[in-house]
Amino acid sequence: MYTHLTTERHGAVEYITLNRPDVRNALNGELVAELSAWAASAGEAAGRREIRAAVVSGAGPAFCAGADAKWMAGTIAYSEEENLRDAHRLAAMFQALDNLPVPLIARVHGTALGGGAGLVAVCDIAVADETAVFGFPEVKLGIVPATISPFVLGKIGRSAARELFLTGGRFSAARAREIGLVHRVVSSGQLDAEVTAFVREILTASPAAIATVKALIGQVWLQGAEDAAAATADAIAKARVSSDGQEGLRTFLEKRTPNWSR
Repeated sequence: MYTHLTTERHGAVEYITLNRPDVRNALNGELVAELSAWAASAGEAAGRREIRAAVVSGAGPAFCAGADAKWMAGTIAYSEEENLRDAHRLAAMFQALDNLPVPLIARVHGTALGGGAGLVAVCDIAVADETAVFGFPEVKLGIVPATISPFVLGKIGRSAARELFLTGGRFSAARAREIGLVHRVVSSGQLDAEVTAFVREILTASPAAIATVKALIGQVWLQGAEDAAAATADAIAKARVSSDGQEGLRTFLEKRTPNWSR
């Protein structure tokens, strides 16, 4: 189905792998299009509750080394209008991944640079190998980390972004965890076990509640409590009367395991 992605589904979990190991899974136009297509397909499957979580990783020695050199070389001859169209496609890909109604987990090893670090930022949960290296090196190339910035700033905040965006320097997995870009840092031998632990937790929760709270986070994270009050009240009221909400409350009272397929 894809040229630069591989996908496997195990139960209700979709595993996608960036599959350009010869170039450290660098992003090009084709991979961007395939990630966008996968996100659309995964969103539809999630709506049917065929998938309840997704894990993204990279084949070979790296997670994602950023933009492909050949792709970048091609943009030198682009007009500003052509560059604008290209950038809109990249931004749309990140937005499509961000909008997934199921948790997206990054399994990070090797390097995650530029757009690769942006891909980590757009994931809800990120687990990194302790030897992984991150960075936003765009300024060293005379360009800027623009399309990824809303998602990176949402994870690491303005202070860390000012340092890391402006210097373009690389940083460790430990620093990535310190600033919130990743959530767990483990040895390479524990990487899959830690990802699996997150998946298991997700599968115990209501799919409808997860989809609602994902959307709610995006809606209210920059609002004050007063501005967000109407949206948050509406969200909890709807959740309480939903089938999953009714099932969850009943199982709490009845001390049994919920059946989210009801």
